[in-house]
Amino acid sequence: MTAAPADTTTAARPPARPDRARLRLLPLWAFCALVGAWLVLPALVVVPLSFTDKASLAFPPTGWSTRWYANFFTDPQWSRSLLDSLTVALAVTATATVLGTAAALGLTRARIGGLPLAQGALLAPVIVPGVVVAIGMYGLFLQLRLTGTFFGFLMAHTVLALPFVVIPVTAALRGFDTRYEQAAAVMGAGRLTAFRTVTLPMIAPGVAAGALFAFVTSFDEVVVSLFVQSPYLRTLPVQMYSSVTRDTDPTIAAAATLIICTTTALVTAAALLMSRRSHAG
Repeated sequence: MTAAPADTTTAARPPARPDRARLRLLPLWAFCALVGAWLVLPALVVVPLSFTDKASLAFPPTGWSTRWYANFFTDPQWSRSLLDSLTVALAVTATATVLGTAAALGLTRARIGGLPLAQGALLAPVIVPGVVVAIGMYGLFLQLRLTGTFFGFLMAHTVLALPFVVIPVTAALRGFDTRYEQAAAVMGAGRLTAFRTVTLPMIAPGVAAGALFAFVTSFDEVVVSLFVQSPYLRTLPVQMYSSVTRDTDPTIAAAATLIICTTTALVTAAALLMSRRSHAG
């Protein structure tokens, strides 16, 4: 008796249907793109204005020139304000990253009461209007004689930058498996050694994202800076504000373009780092 031959025919599969869920999302994506364009395009108008050949802000430009960028880097006031902004922002980045990472560790690891209040206090600069924060800092700094000083700028900008470090580092720590630290402790590592060799490398994308956000926060800050500035220490946003009130030439458009490019690059890098951390988790 011979065995029946195996049936090699396969069941015909129905043709693949278009992804209806994705099609339903198309109107939402289109609406989001429209809102994004509405928010971004007015700011991008300054880019062609920075290349105009006229000595006024006329849109659209009738000719093209890079003279305003040359004026920005050769004018002592503009170049000094750029250097002041970079110096303050780098110092704020280092300070806020260390303090924000330590605060995030306390918020995620401590087992004491009052942590919600502490977290609310750390995030208060994001919630409270900037003018209110600026007035409060101005009154305090007058008493402490910190207005117009580098340390005053460092303190004020660090307070504003701390929430943008605490948030991504806290998110990274909440997704961190503490069993790695326990394994390091079993191998004889102390808490500081375990944090430096195990925890910190694994939450590094969150820390780096927080550092980038801290730099952008300091580099872009204008409201608080207007209250704590002095003629001898003036950041780039404050110089731009003073230029608008005094005379309006396209040099301010060149400065605005540089700020837009810098902040966009840094925020994009921070977003990519946070996305990388979430996918790795």
